[in-house]
Amino acid sequence: MSAIERLEDVELRQLNTMGIAARAAELFEVRDPVAVPALWARFDTAPLVVGSGSNIVLAADPRMPLVRFRNADIELISDDGDRVQWRVGAGKIWHELVMDSVAQGLFGLENLAYIPGTVGACPIQNIGAYGVEVNSAIESVHAFEPRTGEWYHLSNADCEFAYRDSLFKQDLSRFVITDVTFNLYRRGEPRLDYAGLRDALPDAATLTPTPQQIADAVVAIRKAKLPDPTVLGNAGSFFKNPIVPLQVADALVAQYPQMPVFRGSSDATRKLSAAWLIDQSGWKGHRDGDAGVAPGHALVLVNYGNASGADIMNLAQRIMDSVEQRFGIRIEPEPRVVS
Repeated sequence: MSAIERLEDVELRQLNTMGIAARAAELFEVRDPVAVPALWARFDTAPLVVGSGSNIVLAADPRMPLVRFRNADIELISDDGDRVQWRVGAGKIWHELVMDSVAQGLFGLENLAYIPGTVGACPIQNIGAYGVEVNSAIESVHAFEPRTGEWYHLSNADCEFAYRDSLFKQDLSRFVITDVTFNLYRRGEPRLDYAGLRDALPDAATLTPTPQQIADAVVAIRKAKLPDPTVLGNAGSFFKNPIVPLQVADALVAQYPQMPVFRGSSDATRKLSAAWLIDQSGWKGHRDGDAGVAPGHALVLVNYGNASGADIMNLAQRIMDSVEQRFGIRIEPEPRVVS
């Protein structure tokens, strides 16, 4: 099988979880990362790397070529009896990796179950859910830098992880991620403080749950709250939870005592619930033609069938303006907008 397959005039509706109709002139599927330098040397403009298309909004037909990684191998790097290191190909489906790890009794990824996307995308956004961010499990990221032609093994510190942010997100064209190395553990400390997670566990498991039980609980919660993108197009959580100074959060809580507030990246900051802000602004369940806000979760924008990327972004803009007008807080989209 060829290391690279080139496809022409590709319909993208099935390659983005929002289900937006768009076309790409070229799509390259990479099965062996050794071919990456030669492939990137062919491009006059930086390509768009797509995984499962779960974190993009196609506001127009992409003007750049598209690349999708198909390498999904898991390589055992080390195992000292407790810590296990896996190197995982960028094309591996994220949820499959989580379930592979918990099936072997390994802690580290269980709270991140049922997040759409691929392994190659997870460091870019520093994906997170239920009190855990993926950077807590990442040892290193293997990436190619087209500008210099160099390969790098970037340590966790090198990646400059922050809330829904990283070195890779700050300049999306700088690095091409080909695989990620994770630290997983046979003996871990379950993270169950996030609202509703402990309650979703079987009664007998609330004190010493297994990774599998935690992952199953997370999947059940997410399925109950979030629409299935194979049924109703969506990109998961569409807006980032805003991080604000402590003084701003305290002033808002004084005015809105029911507002959920969480510790931010330091004692001086707080994270607010974008879903609560949107819901209180009256958008939950709202629909404009085929673009809408999910009835069950205010953080999720949905495509009821034939919404364009422009339709989705117009609705997102109205929501952001509305929240800012009411609360003085500017929320931002999580997905990458391609126009």
